[in-house]
Amino acid sequence: MAGPSHRATALKGVLEIRRQPHGDHRGRFLNVFRRGEWNQLWGEDRPIEQVNLSHNPRPGTVRGLHLQRGRPAEVRLVSCVVGRVWDVAVDLRPDSATRGRWVGVELSAEAGNSLLIPTGCAHGFQVLEPDSALLYLHGAPYRPMEETGVRWDDPQLGIDWPMEPRELSERDRSLPRLESLL
Repeated sequence: MAGPSHRATALKGVLEIRRQPHGDHRGRFLNVFRRGEWNQLWGEDRPIEQVNLSHNPRPGTVRGLHLQRGRPAEVRLVSCVVGRVWDVAVDLRPDSATRGRWVGVELSAEAGNSLLIPTGCAHGFQVLEPDSALLYLHGAPYRPMEETGVRWDDPQLGIDWPMEPRELSERDRSLPRLESLL
């Protein structure tokens, strides 16, 4: 089995990881994580501290844009294991040349791709197919007191969501505007 390839995005350190799913008459197999590859892409030995699964029944649902601050700050590897989503990273790193910009990548179970989101970048997604599910690998445990984010509809960001956003949590509706984080 060949290892994954990766594609740089317009945001430094945000990488689309591409893997080749393998299938036969029994179904499909996809290797989602290898520690050595994770460390090589990230550039340091950072263990996976938490794994989350998010099930999303309705297309149009938006989650995010979430950011965890503090030490250790969070690195995420996000994979769509069922269905399709539009996955977005927003650069909020203080010293970054692309601060305040975003990138979006369609992730799907069929494609087997993932998005590596480094420390200092907010993350969110929009569900494109019913019953889509995302698997998150986190380089730091979730700490509610360290969480912030930015509004999904911030005009300064101008994120081009593929569908009309339909389902949002109250928490995500009340996230701050980008200007308060810059």
